[in-house]
Amino acid sequence: MSEKLLLNITAPFIAVLLSLVVGGLFILVVGENPLFIYSIMFKETFSTGYGIGQLLFKMTPLIFTGLSVAFAFKAGLFNIGAEGQLCVGAMAIAVVGYYFSPLDKAILVPLCLLSGFIAGALWASIPAALKSLLGVHEVINTIMMNFIAYGILNYFLVNFFNVPETVHTPELSINARLPRLSIIFPQLASSPANTSFFISILCLIIFWFIISRTKFGYEIRAVGYNPVAAGVAGINVKWIRFIALTLSGGISGLVGSNFVMGYKYYYEEGFSLGIGFMGIAVALLGRNDPIGIFLSSLLFGFFSYGGLVVNRYIPKELVDILQAIVIIFVVLLSAIFKEIIISIRKRKLGRWDKG
Repeated sequence: MSEKLLLNITAPFIAVLLSLVVGGLFILVVGENPLFIYSIMFKETFSTGYGIGQLLFKMTPLIFTGLSVAFAFKAGLFNIGAEGQLCVGAMAIAVVGYYFSPLDKAILVPLCLLSGFIAGALWASIPAALKSLLGVHEVINTIMMNFIAYGILNYFLVNFFNVPETVHTPELSINARLPRLSIIFPQLASSPANTSFFISILCLIIFWFIISRTKFGYEIRAVGYNPVAAGVAGINVKWIRFIALTLSGGISGLVGSNFVMGYKYYYEEGFSLGIGFMGIAVALLGRNDPIGIFLSSLLFGFFSYGGLVVNRYIPKELVDILQAIVIIFVVLLSAIFKEIIISIRKRKLGRWDKG
């Protein structure tokens, strides 16, 4: 078994299996059969068009935030601010989609997407600048920017943009809305899945291309692996970090395309429900790899919708516990497997020295 396979595939797979076992123990404690609960989750999610549509809808923002966190990770940065960045982006989408309603659909949809990306990027550029220019740790900056975003957005929502007696903006123009997937796949009828899912897949492909096939991606990876060596090699480490964290925020800003443009058609206070923080788990479980991010988004999307369908049997919080257990096992097993890999390499070096 190769070292990469051991770390990138085996560790997450075992983590998921162990989390299901431990989660089953919690289910037993509340008096239910774990196999029955898991079977209901699978059946309700994968055997109906509505369930699959719900799964795709819940996967979509996780792909965006997982990509956002992974992009920063590649440059050796830890973006904890996706929650604030996606909210700023969603508000920008809602405002542009409402106030520029006379524009044609072919113009307004790309304009809304661009506004969400730019708003998220601008919000992330503040901690990015502080990191690059002053060396202030991005974890502190980004997490504090979340609270600032909540406060500012709520102020503008209540005082300028809300529909009276609500906590959401007016509905954006019909020309700014993304079509539901049920138009293409009638089996998904009545589900909120929309073409933002395809946008997220496109972002996965672009992420892979940039990181794996461009000079810019090489520089990002070089800075992430060893910033000192990257600097000696002539790479502008500060600039790469600034751009990486800024673009990371832009990806988060696209989350609003799923909820605002494809589902509710307005920005609503508290719509994200911690999706920005779940992106950290998605990136960790997916090992910052596009395919891994897709699969981990599928898993956490399954947990999210599955928790709703079994809520009549067990508290939904048990599924939240299950997600947390997955994250704990991923971190734990990754550390254990890294030690195994180090020991394997040492043995190989020892045999080479003897030879």
